[in-house]
Amino acid sequence: MRFTERPHVTTVMNAKDILRAQPLNSGSNTMSMDTPSQTLKPVRWGVLGAGNFPLKVSLPGMKRGPLTEIVALASRETAKAQAAAQALGIPRAYGSYEELLADPEIEVIYNPLPNHMHVDWSTRAARAGKHVLCEKPIALDAADAETLIAVQRETGKLICEAFMIRYHPQWRQAREWVQSGRIGELLSVQTAFSYFNRDATNIRNRKEVGGGALYDIGCYAVNTSRFLFGREPLRAVALIERDPDFGTDRLTSGLLDFGGAHLTFTCSTQLVPYQRVNALGTKGRIEIEIPFNAPADRPCRVFLDDGSVLGGGSAELTTFPIVDQYNLQSEAFSRAVRTGSDVENGPEVAAANMRVIDALFRSAASGGWEKIAR
Repeated sequence: MRFTERPHVTTVMNAKDILRAQPLNSGSNTMSMDTPSQTLKPVRWGVLGAGNFPLKVSLPGMKRGPLTEIVALASRETAKAQAAAQALGIPRAYGSYEELLADPEIEVIYNPLPNHMHVDWSTRAARAGKHVLCEKPIALDAADAETLIAVQRETGKLICEAFMIRYHPQWRQAREWVQSGRIGELLSVQTAFSYFNRDATNIRNRKEVGGGALYDIGCYAVNTSRFLFGREPLRAVALIERDPDFGTDRLTSGLLDFGGAHLTFTCSTQLVPYQRVNALGTKGRIEIEIPFNAPADRPCRVFLDDGSVLGGGSAELTTFPIVDQYNLQSEAFSRAVRTGSDVENGPEVAAANMRVIDALFRSAASGGWEKIAR
């Protein structure tokens, strides 16, 4: 986007200050940021699986946190586990998931397995006495997600869906602007998220394991709109275009009714790579430039615009210091384990997200509006 008139640049407080200022969940206790990390004992983590995503995206950032000590990794192939562990400097490698869960030194399990394996192995981990950080989507439908609520109550272990974006300072700041009335009343969130991938071997293109655009990236639109509005949507309508070879949804567009306010979104696994969020209020708008795959090697930018000059000329540019959102997420989870503070995206929040996704899938099949279960 090009701004041609009087751009105003500001720099926000550092990441820790924003995290301290913002509650993790509306109405719940805030995450304790007052206890210095060096006074807390690091939490020992184990990783289920050795896929490309954890090895290349999430684990490098997680390993850099002082409270997050990744001590073991498991794969169904011993050689694969050993190679992955060696590449990341992880001390122990196991040739089965069961061996990892049996390790008495591990306190937290990170579960980035394929989507259809999330509920089963998160349940096994909690029942083995481990806290669980599970990648999104936490389940393939709300009924399965709700079983994890019962598992958490049964075991007393923390279970969290890994929406790392909620920990990034740009999202904390955006929500603070909404809550403080900087853009008036928030009435519309518009989200686009896409990439191009027609690799038949990629799990994102395999319907039987939970592939497709809505599960993979549309879930972000649902989660972040709930985060900004601070309430649950009432009904949903969607259109889905499926790949003729894979059967997965390659193009999904949806509309959520938040009661006088809307989310409109499009997500796709076969469009030009792009992502953007616009939150429009009665007095201004917030535009998040790279809302989801926030880079860990350069600052992020958010625009706050009162609309007085068309074309973005009245937008104020806010830059955020370089952070790794996967690092922030794992550190927050480790801190919660040590201090007993709340976690972001617990099983109740995760199940609510899946109820919306369920309604979107039902709408695509029925051709009409679908109420969102409570």
